[in-house]
Amino acid sequence: MKWILSAAVALSLVQGSSVQSKESNLSQEFTFGIVPQQSASRLAKMWGPMLEELSSRTGVSFRFRTTKDIPTFEACLAEGVFDFAYMNPMHYAIFSQEAAYFAIAHQEGKRLKGVMVARADSDFSDLHSLVGQNIAFPSPGAFGASILNRASLQQSGVDFEPSYVKSHDSVYRAVAAGLMAAGGGVTRTWNAMDAEVRAQLRVIYETDGFTPHAIAAHQSVTQDLAQVVQQEMLSLSTSHPELVKGIGMSGLVQAEDSDWDDVRALGMARDETGISKEGDAECPSG
Repeated sequence: MKWILSAAVALSLVQGSSVQSKESNLSQEFTFGIVPQQSASRLAKMWGPMLEELSSRTGVSFRFRTTKDIPTFEACLAEGVFDFAYMNPMHYAIFSQEAAYFAIAHQEGKRLKGVMVARADSDFSDLHSLVGQNIAFPSPGAFGASILNRASLQQSGVDFEPSYVKSHDSVYRAVAAGLMAAGGGVTRTWNAMDAEVRAQLRVIYETDGFTPHAIAAHQSVTQDLAQVVQQEMLSLSTSHPELVKGIGMSGLVQAEDSDWDDVRALGMARDETGISKEGDAECPSG
């Protein structure tokens, strides 16, 4: 079974001289990898309309791709498999160096915060109440949901048993089902969670905020194309805000590599992040 899921997106227009002729571009296809914070079907529904409109504006064909879990996604980033990718802040801090990704945009007016949730009818009220408990996280390298929350627990002197359940949605559902005492997520996925699940949970802790996820291009993408994609993504924030809202964001702004210096300033050693290296997990092709 192929764990990378893809959906071809059609295209129609050519933007400016920086991109080749329409006839040439129609034969070009670029992958757009999305970190699997949620199920593949949910991500495809969220990102499909955005990528379709982006294709029609830029004149190149994008293919939506994601993976079965975050460690596999990290292995694909390490190999430079995706032409464009939406990745978490620590992913960008690492793979901008190791795999030569460069940022083109991130969410506007947003600081990424981790949240810790527990069942609404539980006695858990803060981090200290979680001593000795089994806590769900999406993966070791999920920045806000796992890295920041684990660091907060450790700094508070709370011993706990981590369980990694692959996605943010799985975290929330596991806690709601009473399988875990608490679970780590981020504000965006928490706000996007099904209302019936959210109603069973409450936030008991929120971390400090950091520069949010990066939308980045791989060094194999030409600067001309990256600039066109950047310009059209920013334009979509104004002309089609419903598409940007559909991916869980209020808007997009131009990004600079230095935007993620706050993440680098955490000074975490590579092994401390829990993020997969090339070869740690198999990145499927196709």
